[in-house]
Amino acid sequence: MPPLTALAPAKINLFLHVGPVDADGYHPLSSLVAFAEVGDRVTVEPADRLSLSVSGPFGAGLAAEPDNLILRALRALGQATGTGEPPLRVTLDKRLPIAAGLGGGSSDAGAALKLARQALALDIDDVELEAVAGVIGADGPMCLRMRTAWAEGRGDVLTDEQHLPPLHAVLFNPGVPSPTGAVYRAYDAGPPRAADRPAPPADWSPAAVIDWLAGLRNDLQPPAEALTPAIADAVSAVAAAPGVALARMSGSGATVFGLCRSGEDAAAAAAALSAAHPAAWVAPTRLAAA
Repeated sequence: MPPLTALAPAKINLFLHVGPVDADGYHPLSSLVAFAEVGDRVTVEPADRLSLSVSGPFGAGLAAEPDNLILRALRALGQATGTGEPPLRVTLDKRLPIAAGLGGGSSDAGAALKLARQALALDIDDVELEAVAGVIGADGPMCLRMRTAWAEGRGDVLTDEQHLPPLHAVLFNPGVPSPTGAVYRAYDAGPPRAADRPAPPADWSPAAVIDWLAGLRNDLQPPAEALTPAIADAVSAVAAAPGVALARMSGSGATVFGLCRSGEDAAAAAAALSAAHPAAWVAPTRLAAA
């Protein structure tokens, strides 16, 4: 059987409202999640045993350790299906920055799960596969789906949203990590916010959606900026780029997205940001194109 390959797309939190930590130690949240046309590439092929190799621009920063999310997810798949550790050779072409607020590891695991099901002809449906993806964390099920959704609860209560139009964007990562745990601890030290779900826009045209999003927020952005000033600088740089209508951090950072009104604007913004910040990771893309 030839190798099977899939894109593991970047996940973008268009907004992220976070409530105070609950009695179980989790933060309730509300978010509208979309996926980009850029991401990592995952390849699987039959082998004698399960293995993972990592390459790509950001591969050196992601050692193929036993607790890698791809391996953790595939081992959970073997347990769920009673087939044991999947005999697959997995290759990850790591093209997204690490600890970047893009759900990269969860998206990689989701792509690997779907490819493994196909490669091994496993008898497991989408609902059961989502349950397996949940073992890697709250982002697991949404990154397995890879489609626009409202995320609530701990991020595991998902409602598909089919009205979101394709949104042109530029992604900018300043080259600094933003560890999720530290950001949440800094958030807990500040005034509490609410995990409120806003009413959807009356008009789902791209321009109206951008205007609607401008009235929302990412509650993790202020604590992330306080911990890592380079994120605040990144938000300012993206906001000032030509053609950018809205700049916001995604997830717990450090990646910033800029929404644009056209593909030409996104390309112009990416060119300007790349020229001004040659050490940064910059990518023009579209969100919710699927």
